[in-house]
Amino acid sequence: MAAAEMYDYLSTITADVDQTLAIDAQGSLTEEGSFNQVIHLADDASEERITLSSNPLFYVSWPWNVLTEAEAGTIFDLYFDAAKANGMGNSFKWTAHDGHTYVVRFDCKLSRTGQAVSRWGYPSVRLRVLGRIAD
Repeated sequence: MAAAEMYDYLSTITADVDQTLAIDAQGSLTEEGSFNQVIHLADDASEERITLSSNPLFYVSWPWNVLTEAEAGTIFDLYFDAAKANGMGNSFKWTAHDGHTYVVRFDCKLSRTGQAVSRWGYPSVRLRVLGRIAD
């Protein structure tokens, strides 16, 4: 656990659907953070900085290289079921690498690969972290 985590900067919210993604990330997990800000650069190289929101934006991404058929099916079903994530439409819960549970939404198209269709993987999954579930 890091000294500061996404969890420390997010509000407690409720997910759109009561589904939890609890399959461990594989490979290198990337946390990306920013704010909704715009920087206007003038001709004289001066800047105008506008902060549209003081709430941070967080994204996480990783590959799932080797999954069981059941794990791959769970992810596929979560993404494509209209009553669940509905693609990038609905938020759900995600049990993260840091031991916390977050409210997230898919932030990507979902592509699945298979090796002789006995092992499945997703080359890249990206989630937008919307908030947290209170521990």
